[in-house]
Parts: sequence; structure tokens; C-alpha cells
Amino acid sequence: MVGTIIHQLTRDLTPEEVDKKGFGDYYVDHNLGIYAASAAGVPFTAAYVQTKGDVIADLTEDLAAEQKARATYDNILRMCDDPDVADVIKYLRAREVVHFQRFGEALRRVQDGQCEKNKMYLPGYKYTK
Repeated sequence: MVGTIIHQLTRDLTPEEVDKKGFGDYYVDHNLGIYAASAAGVPFTAAYVQTKGDVIADLTEDLAAEQKARATYDNILRMCDDPDVADVIKYLRAREVVHFQRFGEALRRVQDGQCEKNKMYLPGYKYTK
């Protein structure tokens, strides 16, 4: 969704307008295509999607990822002056909050032993009844 917003905001820019806005280096490498990278220019890598095969570790990682995404959307909203873009970012932020809540509920269920079938993924984990 964010990529689509960026595309919509930049699709009609000329190379001169792109350079004037400070995106000349990006344009040279990617034209107006969407290249997944951080604000600092660090490219996306599959290493960002981490899994351990341990349900508690993985759910904790998911919780952290949702909060990082929420924080990014908060930062975007502080910088955004386009109400249409802000509406979409607010929707995405709200979605991250809900995801965080659901992952938290899942983690509590696992830790409380309510998900008995997950025991096989948690060697040595002591469930309380």
C-alpha cells in the first residue's frame, strides 16, 4: 500500500522535479520504480523476516515487528501534510495495533498452556495449568 501511494505521488514527475526534491540518486538507480529500502537507503532483505521455529520466540518477534511498523507510521504521520496519504497511513497504523493485540493474545494462550498442540514446538517449556 505504501508503495502504491509513493507511485501515485511520483508517477508524473519529471527527472528534473525528482532531482529538485532530493531524490536524484534514487532516480538514477530505480527511475520512479518502487525499491524496498529503509529511509536511510538500506535495501530490504529476507533477514528482516526472522523465524526461530520456537512459537514463543517467533510470536515475540512478531510483536516487535508490529510495534516497529507502528512507530514508522507514527513518524510518517508527523511528516505528512497530504490528508489523503495520512488517511491511508492511519489505517495501516491501526492495522498494526490490531495485529500486535492478536499476537499478544496468541502468546498469552501459548504461555498459559491453552494451545496444547504447540508443545511439540517448545522443547523443555513448562506449561502451567
